[in-house]
Amino acid sequence: MDIADTVESTQLSRATATQHFDVLIVGAGISGIDAAYHLQKNCPGKSFVMLDTQKEFGGTWRTHKFPGIRSDSDLFTFGYKWKPWSGVPIATAEEILKYLGDIIEERGLAQHIRYGHTVKTASWSSKDQRWTLEVETSDKKETQHFTCNFLWMCQGYYRHSEGYTPDFPGMDRFKGSIVHPQTWPEDLDYAGKRVVVIGSGATAATLIPAMAEDTAHITMLQRSPTYFFAKPKEDKLVSWLRKLHLPQKWVHAIARQNVLFQQKVVTRRSFEEPEKLKNLLLGAARQYLGDDFDIETHFTPGYRPWRQRLAVIPDGDLYKAIRAGKASVVTDHIETFTKDGILLKSGKTLQADIIVTATGFNLCVMGDIAFVVDGRQVDFAERWGHRGIMFSGVPNMAWVFGYLRTSWTMRADMVSAFVCKLLNHMQDKGASVVIPQLREKDKDMQPRPFVEAENFNAGYLMRNMHIMPKQGDREPWIFSQDYYQEKRTIPNADLEDGTLIYQ
Repeated sequence: MDIADTVESTQLSRATATQHFDVLIVGAGISGIDAAYHLQKNCPGKSFVMLDTQKEFGGTWRTHKFPGIRSDSDLFTFGYKWKPWSGVPIATAEEILKYLGDIIEERGLAQHIRYGHTVKTASWSSKDQRWTLEVETSDKKETQHFTCNFLWMCQGYYRHSEGYTPDFPGMDRFKGSIVHPQTWPEDLDYAGKRVVVIGSGATAATLIPAMAEDTAHITMLQRSPTYFFAKPKEDKLVSWLRKLHLPQKWVHAIARQNVLFQQKVVTRRSFEEPEKLKNLLLGAARQYLGDDFDIETHFTPGYRPWRQRLAVIPDGDLYKAIRAGKASVVTDHIETFTKDGILLKSGKTLQADIIVTATGFNLCVMGDIAFVVDGRQVDFAERWGHRGIMFSGVPNMAWVFGYLRTSWTMRADMVSAFVCKLLNHMQDKGASVVIPQLREKDKDMQPRPFVEAENFNAGYLMRNMHIMPKQGDREPWIFSQDYYQEKRTIPNADLEDGTLIYQ
């Protein structure tokens, strides 16, 4: 029996009453909360519900519990435009969760959220003009059913239940603990232990300085270097503005524009002046680590800046831990795990009591939900992305996929405004269905990856790009990952350009 048959069979044998909403939001994290705010403000007549697998709101900030967990983006842009951020620019998970919790309370969103609800299947019926969702509950261990007119996917783009760990040779021989940051044991005792962190991305840059004071020693083991951005914890402009006792929303708006301006300059330089930007970043590393440190081997990547995310290290904390001798960095390849550590290709051995595999995460499309449209299973790898928000041949559905350079929330906010604009446009037209579809002049497009390697080549994306939708070479089938381009094209999107079919 295939997925479509299973869904149909389940629909015929429902044990619980179906609950219907105009809009159903999957996810109660940063994107889902933003979507709910926009619905309340711009589509006040629409009923909606938010379903989240977790026991509480927050998404990533709730599921990740490793030491030092914090934002890798400033909170003036990662926070919402409509909710001023009053704290420090780089915030802890606890501070971010409080910010989100305050919003839920202020906006009365708690009544709309159903926790412990995991969507298993989503089936569209053109006859009924609605989605039917099969939902598994964690508390009652029963299957519930929801229907909706419009489905809004805000669950993120990676699998929360498990991180990515390569199958390193000899892992079964290691006698210590092997831990992935995404499933960090709350009772893990690393005090006085020798720790090796495999990886050199944002997670490793967060973990290592947070653990360094308590471990016997902690080592960052990397195959190749990453660009790090040593950024002050204090934003001097914000501190000065706050001394003037200006309204919080003014401070937030000015700080936000200042950050966006700086990001625009850095992004431009990464394409136009990559060597100068590279030298600037490496110069900061030398200032912290000293002229005798081997920057060339350990902190000089083989790619231009911004082809992967710049890992922020507040006040250079990672560099400081290395300079103090509490942490070290090794650039080498793994030959095999041993019973008491890791043997490297160079022949060197790293002794360890704990090995942390900060090796990335597993990309997933639409939360691994099985999608069916009129009895046919949907393979999103065969679909064209409409502005990277909707998908060809899939009715009444939008996905929030944020930015990889600029803060995620900047795009989530534009997507939310776009979806509400579309819903209101449909209401004005008297349409109940909208389906993205290639125009005749679009059918000669050559498919391009959803995120192109030349644009952004992080390992977690390149490993899984084959499961992602396609983009084209013309609007509205382009997903540029460029905030400065999309802030013009998305708000001004022509909803009657022939690519959206209304019924």
